[in-house]
Amino acid sequence: MPAAVVNITGPGPAALSENRPKKTTLTSNEQLEALFNTESISSLLNRHDDALRSSDLAAGYYVPAQTFGNLVPQISPVRKWLQNRGFSFQFSYKGEGLANVGGGIRKGMDYAHELTLTTRFDLGKLLGLNGWFLHGVVMERAGREVSYDYVGEHRILLAEVHSLDGGRAAHLADLYVEKAFYHNSININLGRMTLTHTYATSVLLCTFMIQCSAPVGVKSNAGWSVYPKATWGGTVRLRPTRDLTLRTGVYQAASLTENPSGWSWGAEHATGVMLPVELTWEPFLGPQNLPGHYKVGFGHDTSHYADLIGKVPAAYLSRIGAHPGGPRDTFYFEADQMVYRKGGNHQMAGGYLLAGYIHNTPSVSAFSDQFYVGASLLGILPYRPFDRLGVMYSYYQISPNLTLGQRFRQMAGDSMGAFVNGPQTHTATLEAYYGIPVIPGLIAQPVFEYMMRPGETSVIPNAILVGLKVLATL
Repeated sequence: MPAAVVNITGPGPAALSENRPKKTTLTSNEQLEALFNTESISSLLNRHDDALRSSDLAAGYYVPAQTFGNLVPQISPVRKWLQNRGFSFQFSYKGEGLANVGGGIRKGMDYAHELTLTTRFDLGKLLGLNGWFLHGVVMERAGREVSYDYVGEHRILLAEVHSLDGGRAAHLADLYVEKAFYHNSININLGRMTLTHTYATSVLLCTFMIQCSAPVGVKSNAGWSVYPKATWGGTVRLRPTRDLTLRTGVYQAASLTENPSGWSWGAEHATGVMLPVELTWEPFLGPQNLPGHYKVGFGHDTSHYADLIGKVPAAYLSRIGAHPGGPRDTFYFEADQMVYRKGGNHQMAGGYLLAGYIHNTPSVSAFSDQFYVGASLLGILPYRPFDRLGVMYSYYQISPNLTLGQRFRQMAGDSMGAFVNGPQTHTATLEAYYGIPVIPGLIAQPVFEYMMRPGETSVIPNAILVGLKVLATL
């Protein structure tokens, strides 16, 4: 959810002193209470500890905001005055300059930025609707995409923030209401929402440019409404036991490119319904209470998609049978586990290992499979306890139907499609960053990327990119 800020590079002085979760009315940055005061398989791992230890903060894991503190603490009294009356806000800047310095189609640099206003209205304080909250996210994005201009890659965005709506002065990303029921054990969200801020995501993934806000194998599919593309729908979230969280919902499925401003709701044409479900296991391991997050998810998109074999030249029609297309299913597994704790007793105070796998219906999905492995390590340099190093390798398999159709058209001398210079098979990316908290509210993050087989063929040389990402919060 985009309604709170979490510290990804270090806890900061305030977080170091806060060790107990707040038991207040549920908001979008707090965990749910368990329906049953017990555990699942976590009870087999540690006899004395459970998944709701008071030494770990309840807030702040599934949040895409990536900084800590505020640049202008002088307005804190105003913030508190507004919050006490029912209105909370956060204004942030994210800028990315990324240059292709070797390989690709040519050398050069692109810049893109994002200005985001995140708001929350406590409808209990404002209108007497106790327990109801209204969330809204409006953003401005501008710049160009280095993947297109200099690398020759048109399926994977190597810079994050340009994305789907570059050039929009005020894009509406989210607008939804939230309510908790049954002693904060069941939570619902209804309205216009982005699925990849609810499913298949984590704050650790969003420290990386390529995989934020969800792995490419998920967010490349239209039904998943990748941030900032919101869609109509709702999610129910509950915690059956202390170490399990279940979420499921129903959403409108539509093209990712329709309604680029986010405001023209009548311009969207529903193609079907998206039905996601995700189960998360959150154990705490060992004497240091090291948190882990293990997710299994599935999404069924009822939309009818054309088979990616596409138009087959007449000379090769006899080699294939019917290929009518159909709906799309997505299965994913994602895991991260803290392997050491450093600098505090909360979710982000330590180093993590990450891994994941995504599988889509091959006949109607450009990426049939993706797997990734990585690490997010806090304080690995002496005297820099809050710096964070991230490294991630990801492999992407192109749909075999897409490859086959392109081969038939190539053999017939026909066009294989825009920006396609050969039958596309697979590609891979390597990304590394080093996040430096400069002052409260400001992070500088040098970035390195290596793109293998741009365009999913061997025609374009592997590309080397370097850049800088800057995050600031008012």
